[in-house]
Amino acid sequence: MSKEKLLGAVGMSSLTIRPGDTAVASGISDLPVVASSALINLAESASTAALVEFLEPGETSHTLTSQLHYLSGVSIGSTIRAHATCIEVSGNQLTFNVEINHEGRLIASGTILRKVVDRVSYMARTAAEGLLVEKKIT
Repeated sequence: MSKEKLLGAVGMSSLTIRPGDTAVASGISDLPVVASSALINLAESASTAALVEFLEPGETSHTLTSQLHYLSGVSIGSTIRAHATCIEVSGNQLTFNVEINHEGRLIASGTILRKVVDRVSYMARTAAEGLLVEKKIT
């Protein structure tokens, strides 16, 4: 990972809200507006896009924490856009400021903390942990 270049890196992502992206479809509300889970996915996608050109072969990242403040609802058919900026690099952990907008109106904002990992090692650990859990269950 190219740490010195990562600070200030920007990523973007967009989503046109479909019926399946709503709070109703997610079972979290009776309002046909974009679900909080769809906003988090969009914010994570923007932060991941900011990293693409800076990761070394074999590296990937995953989210450690996300915190979004929801400011406004958006209905089906609307296109929303997320913009993520890397504001801090601490070892292999990266902090992003994220804003989600609809036609210039701020819909949500917050931060995402991602960790850069070696893909193969991470998946090996995950598989091993899964096997340990399966053995305890059976």
